[in-house]
Order: sequence, then structure tokens, then C-alpha cells
Amino acid sequence: MSVTISDIAKTAGVSPATVSRVLNNSGYVKQETREKILKIIKELNYTPSAIARSLSTNKTNTIGVIVPDINNPFFGEVIKGISEIADKHDLNIILCDTDESMQKELKALKLLKEQRIQGIIITPTSVEDDFNSEYLSTLENLGIPIVLVDGHVKYSTFSGVFVDNIKGAYEGTEALIKAGHRKVAIITGRMNSKPAKDRLIGYKKALAMNNIPIDERYIFYGDYRQESGYKFTKEMVMMEDGPTAIFVCSNLMTLGCIKALHEDDLKIPEDMAIIGFDRIEILTIAGMNISFINGPTREMGSIGMKLLIDILKNEEKKEIKRITLLPELVLNGSEKYIKK
Repeated sequence: MSVTISDIAKTAGVSPATVSRVLNNSGYVKQETREKILKIIKELNYTPSAIARSLSTNKTNTIGVIVPDINNPFFGEVIKGISEIADKHDLNIILCDTDESMQKELKALKLLKEQRIQGIIITPTSVEDDFNSEYLSTLENLGIPIVLVDGHVKYSTFSGVFVDNIKGAYEGTEALIKAGHRKVAIITGRMNSKPAKDRLIGYKKALAMNNIPIDERYIFYGDYRQESGYKFTKEMVMMEDGPTAIFVCSNLMTLGCIKALHEDDLKIPEDMAIIGFDRIEILTIAGMNISFINGPTREMGSIGMKLLIDILKNEEKKEIKRITLLPELVLNGSEKYIKK
């Protein structure tokens, strides 16, 4: 049988309101009475209900995390980074997966507000091209601090942490060029997102800086999902004058690319060179030495959480902080040009 505030009050000979003031450390209570109540709480092994506490303080010790694809290892790493910092500050997490659906994201935002959470860390589904005033208004009117992670909301002024995607794509594409490739293809992410646009900019910049004309036949517009990496790689290997290397703009599309090459008995890098964006742990475990752009994924999560905590501690300041982290090029040999 659970112990209630009324039980503690009865044992201590005080009112439930007095016990509540001790529990919430609010209002005046005589030191002698306070010590007596705390002793009884300990003896009865009382644990205050999180729901009851939220009703009295209008807040829970919880933050919301919203991501577009929980199955993507990228977001698994981001969540780990968030969780590590949240644990140190005794904060709980409610995780929502939107499956890249705007409607699911709006539903998640409503749910989190009803849960009286303290703040939200979000990788938004919102698109760059089709500005949605209703969506932005929903975010701004939540009355809850919001931090963005690796995703932008057009015309918003939220704090956030991001990766320099132009630099990452430039260095990845240039590494393929320096290895000897002149016909370098790219599989982009969803082009209505800023990270995908920036990665395409970096790719084109690397070609231009190395005096290689941009060939639209080698630009394949993907969607970050494994299926698009698979589909477009199949198309590339069927081309008469196809590319000798592919810069793949997400980890899941890289898996799709590798699957397509494997099915056609094509070797990496002998038949097709590859550099992907973001590390894929399973490939390392399997002994596949694929070169990649290492975005500081877990660090993004931890910095995002720190930004949110800073906002919660200094809500009156409303200082906007936007931090951009630098990616790292990791070459494992899959970028090499093997002459036939």
C-alpha cells in the first residue's frame, strides 16, 4: 500500500499543506517541524508522485526529444548524447518519432505540452522551401524552450547545434577527386532540407575548385532512406558512361548503395569507390573499410542538451545560441581509384 501526503501529515500531526511545503521546499515551516516531517518521510519510505509534483509546480522533471526516424543510427547517437547530459541533471526523456511526417510532429508537440515538460530538443521535419506559417506559429506559441539539432526551421530564432555540411561534402568529394576520380556522382538527401542543400553545394564546390564540369547525370536526388541509395546505385551501374565514385549523403543510403553493389558482384573500390556521410558502426564491426565523413553526432546531442539546460536556467535572458560543429574526413580505402 502506497504512502500518501495525508498519511505523513497524520503521523506528524500537521496539515497536508505543511507536508507539501516541505516536499516542494516552498513557504515557511518551523525547522523543528520540517525535521520531524523529513524523518517520517524517510521512515515511511515515501516517494513523491511525479504527476502530483507536476500538478503543484506546473512542470515535470522531463524534456521532450523529437526525431524524424528512430531507426536511423544517426539519431540513436544523438539521443545517447542527450541522455548522458540529461542523466547528470536528473532529467527524464520522452522520445517521439515523427517518421518524417509533419502531422505526426505537430501531434508530438501537442502531446509533449500536455505532459508539462520543461523543454524540447527537436530535429524538425519542416521543409526549407515550403514555409509553413502555422507550423512556425505552433512552435513559437508552445511556451516551452526549444533547441534544434541538425535541422532548421525557416524564419525561426531558436537556439541549435548543427554540422558544417558544406565543408563535409566538399572534403568528401575532394578526397575522391584527389584519389584520381573525375566522374564522381552524388546521392543527395531530401532537397527540401537545408543539410541536403548544403551537401550538394559542397559537392559542386569541390568539382568547381578542381576544374571538373558538373554533370547533371551524376546527381541523384535521394531522400536519406536506404531504398533510394539502393535504387540510384542500380541506375549508376547500368549507365554507359557511369561514375567511378559515389559520394553518398547519408548513412542509410550508403547501406543501400553497398547492398546494390554487392548484388551485382561489384567490389569496393575496384569497381566503384564510395565515401558516405556519417559513420556506420555495423560496417566497422563487419570489417568493411568504408571511408566516411564523421559528423560529431553524439556531441551534437550533448551540446543540444546543454543548450536547453542553459535556457532553462536563464529563461529571462532569452539568448539565442547557434553552434556549428566541424565534421571529420575518415579515409579507410574505399575512396581509391583502381585503374582497369
